[in-house]
Amino acid sequence: MDADTIVIVTAHDEADRLGETLAALARAFPGARVVVADDGSTDGTAGVAEQAGVEVVRSERSIGKGGAATLAARRVLSRALEPDPPVFVLVDGDLAESAAQLPALADAVRAGRCDLAVAVFAARVGGGFGFAVGFAHKAIRNLTGLDLQAPISGQRALSGPAFATVVPFAPRFGMEIGMTVDAARAGFRIEEIPLDLAHRATGRTWRGFAHRGRQLLDFLAVYASRR
Repeated sequence: MDADTIVIVTAHDEADRLGETLAALARAFPGARVVVADDGSTDGTAGVAEQAGVEVVRSERSIGKGGAATLAARRVLSRALEPDPPVFVLVDGDLAESAAQLPALADAVRAGRCDLAVAVFAARVGGGFGFAVGFAHKAIRNLTGLDLQAPISGQRALSGPAFATVVPFAPRFGMEIGMTVDAARAGFRIEEIPLDLAHRATGRTWRGFAHRGRQLLDFLAVYASRR
């Protein structure tokens, strides 16, 4: 049983994949508390989560990934973390069946190997020319000295103290960079773990480039805020 695990799933218009993600998480973390952070979805995402029997923290309008995740984090942090804080797992709603791989992250934290475990996708799917990810890598290295393979991976597990330290999350797509920098500066140990994960690929389309452009702007903002 994973009663000592809290899973937060961030989702924006993920109704077509969220059901598979939640089913995989239910098998991977039996007994865990699962909360879907719905960032103002208009496609029935919240309904899919409710049908799966999990908690939903919903923003009526889109406030960005970091904002929606912060709402859910504050919900779960409303109870005391002592004396035995749970392990917190952060998940993107589009992982579908591959979310079953995530217990490896929680296990690393629970075993004391690290305070923040970050999943590295074993295989790259989609993406652009790497400008946004490259900037994220350099930003984290400049601010902390860490040389990470997956600086913006949203699949993470954190100890209770680390989780409490990094909330509130940085706005929008700056969430992961801000979390990494804040955890490292607080002295928490960070480990990357390769996992066989799959998510919705954006590809080299106008929509994909627009998405990565928004990401880059958010990365620049969070970097400037932590210099």
